[in-house]
Amino acid sequence: MLILLIGLVLFLGVHSVRVFADDWRTRVIAARGPGPWKGGYTVVSLLGFALICVGFGRARADTVALWSPPFWTHHVTGLFTLVAFVFVAAAYVPGNTIKARLKDPMILGVKIWALGHLLANGTVADVVLFGSFLAWAVLDFRAVRRRRAAGAEPPVAAGGSGARTVVAVGAGALAWAAFAFWLHARLIGVSPF
Repeated sequence: MLILLIGLVLFLGVHSVRVFADDWRTRVIAARGPGPWKGGYTVVSLLGFALICVGFGRARADTVALWSPPFWTHHVTGLFTLVAFVFVAAAYVPGNTIKARLKDPMILGVKIWALGHLLANGTVADVVLFGSFLAWAVLDFRAVRRRRAAGAEPPVAAGGSGARTVVAVGAGALAWAAFAFWLHARLIGVSPF
């Protein structure tokens, strides 16, 4: 469990700098430049992600069950995860209506993904992993909304093209299908369906 916790602290910690220390981040970027900041951010993120993967694998092997989720929660999680993948894709496809309406589809996608996985998994390791991501997404969503209201975050373009929305939905659905039916079992060791 310690490796999982260290990975979460590194990964979510570096992703929380704008939530808890935005002024410090701005000063560091001004002093050292955006390149070194992005490089350090990337290294810490990748290290944290690798530790999360290794730590969660080990923690799952020796964890305590807190509850036994009903079987139907697996189907709900599949649906939630499909929506999450579409939202994440929408964050990267410019000019789509999903991003124009939701403003922050990436963070909302993480919330939905984490909530779905909390519903379908009831061990201590699951609560630590998915609960941490859900808590981070809630805090990050609030921080982004505050920055946007204060004019410190660029506004999201209104409108959006139907064709680009179809691209976002298609890309998200394809990525979800590849992950749900092939990669999840190979990478995580659990087949969702």
